[in-house]
Amino acid sequence: MQAKILKLNKAGSPQAWIDLEQAALITAKGLVLWTMGEMTNVLRGGYQKDGARTLMEIPEIIAVDGQVKEKTVPNMTNSLLFSRDDYMCLYCGVQFYRCDLSRDHVMPRSRGGPDTWVNCVTACKRCNHRKDDRTPEEANMKLLAVPFSPNLYEWFYLSNRNINGDQMDYLKSQFKNVQLRNVLLA
Repeated sequence: MQAKILKLNKAGSPQAWIDLEQAALITAKGLVLWTMGEMTNVLRGGYQKDGARTLMEIPEIIAVDGQVKEKTVPNMTNSLLFSRDDYMCLYCGVQFYRCDLSRDHVMPRSRGGPDTWVNCVTACKRCNHRKDDRTPEEANMKLLAVPFSPNLYEWFYLSNRNINGDQMDYLKSQFKNVQLRNVLLA
């Protein structure tokens, strides 16, 4: 699987994961303002009259000119939720395959609990069934980590697991409470 290019706006906020061809088109149009990361992507073109081959190097991160639109974190999906919680049941602490996981509402929806990032955790089907329509306290089940709403940078990390080192460093620099989460999930 080919790694994606991280496209930023001129303010440095992530806008999209794009493929190499899209990045080449943006580069050829002269819309790139600045870049970061290694030039690990090379596109080879045709041969010139003097026999030299045309090459275009595309870095891992490109910032593009244009209107700055602040993007918000998209709605939660099971896939992103499971990725946020590292495919681990936050009740028993065991990692599972996606097909063995479910979304659990800490405060059950039937009791007014919202379907939001901060009220949902990943649970194995067994623990979710055991907890049933109760809070973790009522079910005598300890929650292993505090559910959180990812910021835009964290969401970009969660939405693409094939990230190069420079991209990871850039995104991770904007994660909130990294040390706290690592302690909670350890």
